[in-house]
Amino acid sequence: MSGSSVIRVSLRAVPVYEPGETACPVDLRDNVNLWGAPPHAIAVLHQAAADTLAQYPRVSAGALASRIADHCGVATDEVAVGCGSDDLIDSACRAFAEPGMRIALPAPSFSMVPIFARLNGLEPVACPLTSDGSADVDAMLAAKARIIYLCSPNNPTGTVTPPEAVDRLLRESDALVIFDGAYAEFAPELADFRREAPSRQRLLVLRTFSKAWGLAGLRVGYAVGAADVIRALRQANGPYKVNALAERAACAALDADGGWMRQHAAAAVACRDRATAELRTLGLSPLRSCGNFVSVPVRDAQALAARIAARGVAVRAFSNLPVYGDLIRAGVGPWPLMEQFLSAVRAAVAS
Repeated sequence: MSGSSVIRVSLRAVPVYEPGETACPVDLRDNVNLWGAPPHAIAVLHQAAADTLAQYPRVSAGALASRIADHCGVATDEVAVGCGSDDLIDSACRAFAEPGMRIALPAPSFSMVPIFARLNGLEPVACPLTSDGSADVDAMLAAKARIIYLCSPNNPTGTVTPPEAVDRLLRESDALVIFDGAYAEFAPELADFRREAPSRQRLLVLRTFSKAWGLAGLRVGYAVGAADVIRALRQANGPYKVNALAERAACAALDADGGWMRQHAAAAVACRDRATAELRTLGLSPLRSCGNFVSVPVRDAQALAARIAARGVAVRAFSNLPVYGDLIRAGVGPWPLMEQFLSAVRAAVAS
């Protein structure tokens, strides 16, 4: 495995918190759109008639699936919609693996993946990222997993796995490869596998409306893949996973808010890069992120996050991560929020 290593993830409690439950006036713990929600989606919610609430939504959010298919340049039967993209990860664990089988994932990466794996009786096998922050293909192949999960740009590091790694995993394994592009709108120069996913029989591409699209509270995500893969995913996912208001808002956003999304994604990138440069002047070494957040290796993440919170800014703390050790992560928003973040970090570091 060319020096690669594999970590067995033990079953342990995962801390749960409710978004917004913080005394801090500035909350940067989640990687959401801190500019708010898109205007046409908001308008649809305001204009919704009472009978929208009184009636059941469409069984499989067919209108939204059709809009997404047009947006991605694929067929409607090559799209599945869910209650956030993590809902589709959960369903994929049931659809494409049986209890006792393995799912390989990078470490560190999206914390919900091993949780869904265990809930579905699968064994999560965490493969530490390489020194450049990309997925370790050798370790993932050695895991002999039924499902391989990749997140690129990766959460919480913001690092990227190159497209040739995806090609190799598809070529040298018989696993379903899940490529999670939750943060892809913040790095439009990177490979976009959505259009080609239907022709790559074991590739399932995930996207979400929770990040750049500003609709995290409505919980809408989607998957693109071959028609038979999508059919199996839909069957495992079940009906009524997207509520009526969420479907209408997401449709409106796709129809009319694309420019708004791209404008604010570009603003997030600019603020991220500016904040990264400012953090370096404080003697810190933030990771090179391609997402809408910045992560910083530190000595004691929990203690530093507490000192930053005492100055009115909430950030996410990660402890004892493979490869990186401790990190603090802050979502990126309008520059006045970043100034408050940097001021809090400056004071916390000095103390």
